Amino acid sequence: MASQGSETADRSRAEVALFGLYEVSKALSKPQRLELTLASVINLLSSFLDMRSGLIALLDEEGQPEIVVGNGWSESAAKRFFERLPERAIGQIIATKMPLVVQDVNSDPLFAGWSGKEPEWMGGNHAFIGVPIMDRDAVVGTLTINRESAAQSEYGLDHDVRFMTMVSSLLGHIVRLHRVIARDRDRLMEERHRLEKALDSKSPAEKNPGFAGIVGDSPAIRSVLDKVRIAARSSSTVLLRGESGTGKEIFARALHDLSPRKDKPFVAVNCAALAESVLESEMFGHEKGAFTGAVQQRRGRFELADGGTLFLDEIGEISLPFQAKLLRVLQENEFERVGGTRTLKVDVRLVAATNRNLEEAVARGSFRADLYYRINVVPIFLPPLRDRPSDVPLLAREFLRRFNVEHGTGLELTDTAYSVLLSCLFPGNVRELENCIRRTATLAPGPTIGGKDFACRNDQCLSAMLWQDPDEGQAGFIPLPIANKPPPAPRPRRMPGRLPLDAAQAGEGESSFDGDAGPAPLDDDSKSARDRLLDAMEASGWVQARAARMLGLSARQIGYALRKHGIPSRKF
Repeated sequence: MASQGSETADRSRAEVALFGLYEVSKALSKPQRLELTLASVINLLSSFLDMRSGLIALLDEEGQPEIVVGNGWSESAAKRFFERLPERAIGQIIATKMPLVVQDVNSDPLFAGWSGKEPEWMGGNHAFIGVPIMDRDAVVGTLTINRESAAQSEYGLDHDVRFMTMVSSLLGHIVRLHRVIARDRDRLMEERHRLEKALDSKSPAEKNPGFAGIVGDSPAIRSVLDKVRIAARSSSTVLLRGESGTGKEIFARALHDLSPRKDKPFVAVNCAALAESVLESEMFGHEKGAFTGAVQQRRGRFELADGGTLFLDEIGEISLPFQAKLLRVLQENEFERVGGTRTLKVDVRLVAATNRNLEEAVARGSFRADLYYRINVVPIFLPPLRDRPSDVPLLAREFLRRFNVEHGTGLELTDTAYSVLLSCLFPGNVRELENCIRRTATLAPGPTIGGKDFACRNDQCLSAMLWQDPDEGQAGFIPLPIANKPPPAPRPRRMPGRLPLDAAQAGEGESSFDGDAGPAPLDDDSKSARDRLLDAMEASGWVQARAARMLGLSARQIGYALRKHGIPSRKF
């Protein structure tokens, strides 16, 4: 009968242990911090073991406690108590990699002289059980409990040791998993930092391979890039509009590189650069003997771009007869070579560009309305550089970087250089800015480029010398008159160029004339003198050096007259 009772008790303890392992495995499978997982396990053990208190301690590579949790204790309190446990007891568990069972801590030599007993250890005989937590062959921590001795408990210590050994095996696997994940996370973070650092060191063109050559982060340019991304997904015709120098061909290339046709040809044609007599042959090709000099058959640009993208720059410059021929190709996707009779079909995505006012050209009859509607399917307006001033420093750094790479130099822009660049309106847009950087870098006397190194600070700015032709019907630019006389009427209109020089550069502090009185002194208090001064400043775009030339005065005289009449400088 006694034997049957013992078997029943053992079976009951086995069922409790099995249920306990099930609950522990559920706690270990929850996705949470390792500290919370270990705390859940030690709290569960208190329900399945006849224990007073327990600790789970994870050790670092040097054997020092890294994470310590206990049932009913805070992490800091549990760590302090673990550090007060006898080193010989914990050391034996780690050294032997075997469980340690102490029947009575009050009489065992391992706990001799131990003064770190907590209140729950006081009174009666207390047993101590400790098992190692293993990761393969290495001890990564310990699981320890204190409980009543076997003589005072209905359960023996052997059952607890077996149960704790199984739990510690599960803990070893979960600790290893968490540490592997932590190492992978650290490795990924390091790789991320390395890639971010490498990306920061790249040029803006390299950062966005789909937008090679496009530099800028202003709201205006981001809006354009968003439209380019969307338009690139289809084969619809795109019309790029904007002032000269805004980079229309670069944006056309981006439309091609981001489209499904990126692996097919990209063919660019500058319509304004081709004479009317050869434009048709260049675009459609010609057969052998079609005209004098046609010694062999030649494929045109439409054929070369078959399956890809054809970029027609300055499309507003083509003649009316060729506009009719181009319209047929765009509508039917077919054409004949010059001198040929065979109709060829092509699949070409058209991107056109112009800086002309096509609506005005249609109204004048110089551009076909049906061709206008055919190419103006998806219009994208490219902003001038003066509408994206925050991009000027980015562009300047990129152009200087290219110059340094080409010439093996290490020039840098100073803060004063950026101030000068930001004070310009750049009517030639990005092209003018690039030329400005290259010209200044070529003539730079030292390793840095300062504000005084720019041509505009030496009265040699090209934009400041360009004006619209005053002759009616002429569209071009002429240099400002250098002689001390006003230009012929009508007065030329201002082109957006350099912003006004400050008072110091215009001669602030000088209160007397140079002695060259000029044709009309402005130092009197009459209203006519003030009006003439205002007219000259308006005509010169509020650049005092220009106004001085127009009035036949010196820059210092203009500065003095402005202060005398109380006229503040204006910026555009």
